[in-house]
Amino acid sequence: MSFDSKITRRKMLRDSVLGSAGLWLGGSSLAAESKSANEKLNIACIGLGNQGNANLGLVSSQNIVGLCDVDSARTAKYAAKYPKAKTYADFRVMLDQLDKEIDAVVVTTPNHSHATIAIDAMRRGKHCYCEKPLAHSIHEVREMQRVAKEQKVVTQMGTQNHAGDNYRRTVELIQSGAIGDVKQVHVWFGKPGGWRRYQRVVDRPVSPQPIPKTLNWDLWVGPAPMQNFHPCYHPHDWHYWWDFGNGTLGNMGCHYMDLIFWSLDLQYPTAVETKGPDLHPDSTPFWLDCHWQFPARGSMPPVEVIWSHGRNTPQAVLDLGGPEWPAGILFVGESGMLAADYNKRVLMPEEKYVGFKPPEKTIPDAIGNHRMEWYEACKGNGNTACHFDYAAPLTETILLGNLAFRAGKKVEWDAESMQVVNAPEAAKYLQREYRSGWTL
Repeated sequence: MSFDSKITRRKMLRDSVLGSAGLWLGGSSLAAESKSANEKLNIACIGLGNQGNANLGLVSSQNIVGLCDVDSARTAKYAAKYPKAKTYADFRVMLDQLDKEIDAVVVTTPNHSHATIAIDAMRRGKHCYCEKPLAHSIHEVREMQRVAKEQKVVTQMGTQNHAGDNYRRTVELIQSGAIGDVKQVHVWFGKPGGWRRYQRVVDRPVSPQPIPKTLNWDLWVGPAPMQNFHPCYHPHDWHYWWDFGNGTLGNMGCHYMDLIFWSLDLQYPTAVETKGPDLHPDSTPFWLDCHWQFPARGSMPPVEVIWSHGRNTPQAVLDLGGPEWPAGILFVGESGMLAADYNKRVLMPEEKYVGFKPPEKTIPDAIGNHRMEWYEACKGNGNTACHFDYAAPLTETILLGNLAFRAGKKVEWDAESMQVVNAPEAAKYLQREYRSGWTL
């Protein structure tokens, strides 16, 4: 089928999609062009590492037309499985050469390259699934949200538990008033993985290591400051360096804070303060406590959200009678508490809720998994729940925690003007200058 005929058919279909399930939760606008409900989407996957492999597998029922990774060994591996897909090292070359073929992209790269890839694709009218956190900086987050809305593309951030039954039933419990008004939430994540299990502060390596023959290191670094190759950056532990990742808070925060944002209809915090080890100029903190303040929302009161990572269950949670879990969330309501993690939820104190009848189901089950929800929405079949209008304030909140830690003081945040009102010197953490040759 020619490109021109595809466009004509899509234009004919647009009106029917507009009248169907094209509006997604949160009031985002509709995709300008959508496929027939039964036609397969042409997808390009950018980043084929661990999570990239998982994402590729979960969209493989569609047409995989492009495979892009800075490591040629990875593209060769998956090219054998998807022989019709063309392979690339540079996403820009792929988007140029396959512009007329690609309908949508899946971005599964390190945080520092999310925005440059996603924005380039969305400006070309491609629907976008992007891993969490949405971007590396608050400026990038805002730009991704703006471009997605401007281009009217279908978007989804990779917070996979959002599509699960446990999160949906937890939201219904909170929103039905099962524990009364919630004014405080604790969320914690235990010890991070990787080398962070063994070393609590890591200085930047001085001696470069040989670059693997299959790896294009210049492309991997992308818009970030150039550093010598070292296994402490690639393939996984980039998470724990300010140049490339956002630490444990950035890596895990969106997953856990997602449930809180959804349940309590949160948007932007007004203030955040942190407690952690001494600031390291290059590597992220092994442990961190973060305390956000959110304003009232309609009839819901102001709420404080308290994050902790890098240690055991916080003492404050245990003092409240909460569970001693490796990771979890404790909603503290006026008439009870609710503890939850990815797969379970418990109303507390348990003796009070013996015989408790859960509320009627008000949130529909997802269409399959989180990725399927996205690619079906691209074709007009249902909605995406973690579209960028929802994901942007969630990610921004996470990044503000890191900003406050790096600023070394409590931060008062004016979301409308995107300014730290009490610490203008912290503006340097809102965005950074890209390496030569890279722009948004």
